[in-house]
Amino acid sequence: MDSIRICDLLVRCILGINDNERREKQDVVINLTLYTDLHKAGKSDRIEDTVDYRALKKRVLSMVESSQYLLLEALAEAVAELCLDRHEVLQVDVCVEKPHALRFARSVAVEITRKR
Repeated sequence: MDSIRICDLLVRCILGINDNERREKQDVVINLTLYTDLHKAGKSDRIEDTVDYRALKKRVLSMVESSQYLLLEALAEAVAELCLDRHEVLQVDVCVEKPHALRFARSVAVEITRKR
C-alpha cells in the first residue's frame, strides 16, 4: 500500500492530568502516515485523485488546538478518527509526542495504527 507522511507537525494544546498542564497550552508533535492508493494520482497528476494533505493538516491543527484531552492516547485516537473520515485514507499511523513530559527524557510518545 502507498503512503503519505506528514512529519513533525507542531501544535499547542491543553494536554495532561496535572493542574499546571490544564492551565497553559503545551507543544505537541504529531507524525502521520496515511495509507492510500496513489496509483491514480500518479498517473493523472490531479489533487482530486489523492489525499489533500494540506486540507487534512488544517483539520488536524484545528481539532488539536481546541482539544483538552487528559491523555496522549485519547488525543492520538481522535487524530486517527479524523484522518479516517477521509474516504481515501484506508489506514493511518499516528504518533503523538509530548516534549519534556518526563524529567530526564526528551519526550513521551504514543503511537497507534487504525484501519478503516
